Amino acid sequence: MGGCFSKPKPVEVKVELSHLDKEKEVDGLSPNGKASPFADCRPNGALGHGSDDDPTLLPPGHKSRDYVEASVCHIKDLENGQMREVDLGSGRALLIKEHGEFSAMGHKCPHYGAPLVKGVLSKGHVRCPWHGACFNITTGDIEDFPGLDSLPTFQVRVEKEKVIIRANKQALQSQKRLKPMARCSAVINSSSGFSHVLIIGSGPAALVCAETLRQESFTDRIVMCTMDRHPPYDRPKLSKSLDSTAEQLRLRSIDFLQDHDIELFTEREVVAVDVKTRSVLFEDGLRMEYKKLFIATGSKPKAMNYKGKDVRNVFHLRTPEDANSVARLANNKNAVIVGTSFVVVSAGLEVAAALTDKAHSVSVIGVETVPFKKALGEKVGKAIMKLFETNRVKFYMLNEVAEMIGHHGQLKEVVLKSGKVLRADVCVIGAGSVPATSFLKQSGIHLDSKGFITVNKAMQTNVDGVFAGGDVVVFPFPPRNNKKVNIPHWQMAHVHGRVAALSMMGRSTEITTVPYFWSAMFGKTIRYAGYGDGFDDVIIQGDLDELRFVAFYTRGEEVVAVASMNYDPIASRVAEVLGSGKTIRKRDVEMLARLGKTGDISWLIDKGSH
Repeated sequence: MGGCFSKPKPVEVKVELSHLDKEKEVDGLSPNGKASPFADCRPNGALGHGSDDDPTLLPPGHKSRDYVEASVCHIKDLENGQMREVDLGSGRALLIKEHGEFSAMGHKCPHYGAPLVKGVLSKGHVRCPWHGACFNITTGDIEDFPGLDSLPTFQVRVEKEKVIIRANKQALQSQKRLKPMARCSAVINSSSGFSHVLIIGSGPAALVCAETLRQESFTDRIVMCTMDRHPPYDRPKLSKSLDSTAEQLRLRSIDFLQDHDIELFTEREVVAVDVKTRSVLFEDGLRMEYKKLFIATGSKPKAMNYKGKDVRNVFHLRTPEDANSVARLANNKNAVIVGTSFVVVSAGLEVAAALTDKAHSVSVIGVETVPFKKALGEKVGKAIMKLFETNRVKFYMLNEVAEMIGHHGQLKEVVLKSGKVLRADVCVIGAGSVPATSFLKQSGIHLDSKGFITVNKAMQTNVDGVFAGGDVVVFPFPPRNNKKVNIPHWQMAHVHGRVAALSMMGRSTEITTVPYFWSAMFGKTIRYAGYGDGFDDVIIQGDLDELRFVAFYTRGEEVVAVASMNYDPIASRVAEVLGSGKTIRKRDVEMLARLGKTGDISWLIDKGSH
């Protein structure tokens, strides 16, 4: 997983690729791990770590009928470093052999249900092949994100050269486990104007911060406030599944938050922060004092300059209601998408892909020559553009909106600066984003020239007791010599939330995770690992026309990021390499590209030294 990122001596490793059969990705709703980004922290809740299947330590109320036991293989069936998905009759488990020892845990990633047997096993953890989450093979604990839940672990023993697993039936069915969480020991008065920890926002950074505090035995009051009307939900799915309701997208329910004494104030906007009195002011006049403040307000759509802003049926995709309205209004109608970005608040192409089976026509307007050019390069951008064009999407690149024209207030046409007029019944604007920090301008909390909050490695701002994380911050990034960067990825926001919570408790840790994001369209998924900002070359392995490829992004002589389609788990493997502090050399990738060579890269993870 993301190991130490203190600048190691370069270790040269050679890269070979293997094409694996692609598993159909299901868009489901959602203390030995030395390589963990948080390995220097104490284990969370020992009760959750131990196997719940130890026959000598059966918890009260658990009968033997609650458990299943099965012989799953011969001891020689698995070599060191191998995994196998096994059937216990009442469910399936992941059997692992590493350093001569067997272990067993849940076989599906709790995030979106990816088969972990197709992931990457390395140094005491398994990394998900789809989105890069990591789980400790001994404890089942989640060690890197995305996702909130850990995995159940099961007892393994060997008898007469047979490997036998004993598992709790309920755990086999659920395939997820919640870490033990403390409750608030203080008497809570909901009208009280004080919270020990006040969290502004309800996205992944905010939610992980709150849950981590409870997992780490924090017993004082936690209040999380948000402008949203819903409990925390899976925002990346808005652009992929436009018909989904808030209930289907939710990450945690109101009942869950109440059960763990995490108070949620919905539809409450913070308009000012007073760091001298340690208080925040809400739009409705309520003032709340805090001891620790965590700001995770995320980003908001970038303002566009065009005529006709009062025309209806023009949306920024921010809420489930926005997504549902777009899906309804586009049915057999003409849809126009402005923007070709990956960012959640402006994931234009994902919306375009989601509308192709609903709308009469789908048009996309972009300012670059090809989509994703800045993030993925021109060659990959062209390949993706071709995929969309074969699915009836019309592109108008190197263009911008000049005017929205309506009839009786309803959108009818979009006029481009080139003069082209597009028929439009609904328009989604996804043309970039800016940090949602305007309420902080007079606070004394330092913002950079673009409005991002600047934080240190502990996610602390320039003000004592004030922390920030997620899309709204720039933070020191070790692979770039601690240059302060903004990485607006869903996965990275989780990491920020955990680091901030630990810092609040006086147990600072550093971010050593490898950035990881994904984008889904037409049943295909791009996976991306690393930080490729400022890349100067792209080396392609595989076939772009067939959308079966790996793209290596380089700066100078080093690979800094990788993007892939239909080559799982290459992105997760590269994340392992980069996270362990090893260097992938450009010349090795170039040589393999010239040879057209594909092969197994599993050896790459354990080669070399720091």
